[in-house]
Amino acid sequence: MFKEIKNKKVLITGANGGIGVATAELFAKHGALVGIHYYQSQKRALELRRKITSFGGRAEILKEADLTKSASRHNLIREFIQKFGRIDVLVNNAGGVYGVKDFLSLDERSWEKTFALNAAAPFFLAQEAFRCMEKQRGGRIINISSVAAKYGGSATTLHYGAAKAALEAITKGLARAGAPYNVLVNTVRGGIIDTLFHQKIHRTKADLQKRVKLTPLGRMGRPSDIAQMVLFLASRGGDYITGETFTVAGGD
Repeated sequence: MFKEIKNKKVLITGANGGIGVATAELFAKHGALVGIHYYQSQKRALELRRKITSFGGRAEILKEADLTKSASRHNLIREFIQKFGRIDVLVNNAGGVYGVKDFLSLDERSWEKTFALNAAAPFFLAQEAFRCMEKQRGGRIINISSVAAKYGGSATTLHYGAAKAALEAITKGLARAGAPYNVLVNTVRGGIIDTLFHQKIHRTKADLQKRVKLTPLGRMGRPSDIAQMVLFLASRGGDYITGETFTVAGGD
């Protein structure tokens, strides 16, 4: 099923984070040429490339890019295509929350930056990639969402949940536009995954334990759980799937 992943050109945004690292490594292990996007952590990006090359994989680190800025988004796709000649798979993994505070105290800048990173960036990156994929008559765009879209986020991350819900709607629209060109667009909606994201939004160990108890499988997910679904959607197994949201959340 995964043989055709070999030599595919794959761009992964936020590739130096937990899910991004797992996804980059998995694609590289199956022979893909991986483009590593990062922001503010070149050290982790370098470590990821070293690990990939250590097992014979191929990866290139792209220039640091703040995806909340339009010029950075445009330049990222252009740089990737200049390095690899084409783009076969775009994984819109980069995400996060600005302004983790009660919604009554939420400011407009935090709202706008959270939407810029989680909704606008994936859309405009997909727009740039689509132009190339349309000419190729094929490609895959895989967006990484969150169960926050299902539940609306918490009182302190309501804007994050709203942005991820927008991303899932974008997936539907892009999938319809891409279908005539065999450009398939899907979303992977992650549950409570064991990454540094929870520290960044100030979740305590007790908070996490309480949240995990609400998950039927009774544990946090692993970054590899998300990566494996992404790989499947990019593979032959995903040839007849588009416009869908796949929840990987332990039953949540």
